[in-house]
Amino acid sequence: MVINRNKKGTRLEEWNAWQLKTVDTDSEDKLDGSLAEKLIRHAESSLAVQTVIQHVLAVDNSDIEAIVRLPEGVDPAVWQCEHLRQLCLQLNQLVALLIPECLPLNEDCREMKAGEWQYLCAAHVSPQPCSAIDYIIHTLDGATALLNSSKFFPSRATIPMSSHKHFSSIARRLYRIFAHAWFHHREIFDDFENETCSYKRFLFLSTIEFQLIPEKLITIPQVFDMGV
Repeated sequence: MVINRNKKGTRLEEWNAWQLKTVDTDSEDKLDGSLAEKLIRHAESSLAVQTVIQHVLAVDNSDIEAIVRLPEGVDPAVWQCEHLRQLCLQLNQLVALLIPECLPLNEDCREMKAGEWQYLCAAHVSPQPCSAIDYIIHTLDGATALLNSSKFFPSRATIPMSSHKHFSSIARRLYRIFAHAWFHHREIFDDFENETCSYKRFLFLSTIEFQLIPEKLITIPQVFDMGV
């Protein structure tokens, strides 16, 4: 069995840059429409889908459709779950960039806002206002805990039908993190997006490949080329 893991001391440019057994890529290591399906067929272990997503991101994170389109033979619920897991991991990088700038004393960051929208934090017994950075951290902690809950997601290979409902609520809350950064920390948002393409991938996942977020809740203007 081939174990694909980032070893201790792995350099940033080599992170997730493993090759899965018997997978062919062209000389420029670019994605084609069937690469994710090839990887799925040859990946091993219950972490196969996570491994595939991380691999194709390392190959070319700007090829949004190739990364997010559901490969043939993969459980749609598992695909959504693993993409949301990966987004939570990457959003922690955005949090690290926001912490020095998203200060509770700032007018736009005293409460969780995105333009004219204001959000209450659901991490408390009763939803209540939080500073933007606290809301973001609470949201990521809550989403991560839920996606790793053995009660709701006991397996990485199958997802109970009763747990499918959580994908939409997680996606809506994660969207607010992107929205706050776009409206109130635009330079940080742009730098992060240029490096990771996380928002474009999230939007494709949540509004095109799956309908996790209603169009009326999309507050960031459609200024991105989705590459479709």
